[in-house]
Amino acid sequence: MAEKKSDRTRAAILTAARERFGADGYERATIRAIAADAAIDPAMVMRYYGSKEKLFAAAAEFDLRLPDFRDVPPDQLGEAVVRHFVTRWEGDDTLRALLRSSVTNEAAADRMRELFAAQLAPTLRDLAIEQPAIRAGLVASQTLGFALCRYILGIAPIATMSHDDVVAWLGPTLTRYLTAPTP
Repeated sequence: MAEKKSDRTRAAILTAARERFGADGYERATIRAIAADAAIDPAMVMRYYGSKEKLFAAAAEFDLRLPDFRDVPPDQLGEAVVRHFVTRWEGDDTLRALLRSSVTNEAAADRMRELFAAQLAPTLRDLAIEQPAIRAGLVASQTLGFALCRYILGIAPIATMSHDDVVAWLGPTLTRYLTAPTP
């Protein structure tokens, strides 16, 4: 029974941390505020995670859940990638929290770099895409730039575009990044 309570406490801390880091960013989020959000004593947060940085690392664990793109025609690959990313950004606050924090915190920026390098580049390699690391970086530049403008800065009209419009605008650019011959 104690283990189940421990699991619930950890889950409550992580949920509170994701929300707080997402709302305040890494620098302004405090262990005290996260503990208050989780309705526990701040000492419990430290007991489970040891430090704010370790808590952030745990809260920032994120799976892009990249689908198998092997059946997507090459001329539609960018559209499929954009549609997937928009769905992921809007379905989970963790990635937004990580983006917001990565602008001001080196540990968060490292985590964001790792995320794209460890998950996107291998997916591109599996598709036999030439120079997958470079192309993953180009995809990251577009998706992260879009996400920053839409979800963090709220730049109009980017913040209110429909998914279909986002796909129509960004899809061809990502398709070019993914399939065009190396310059």
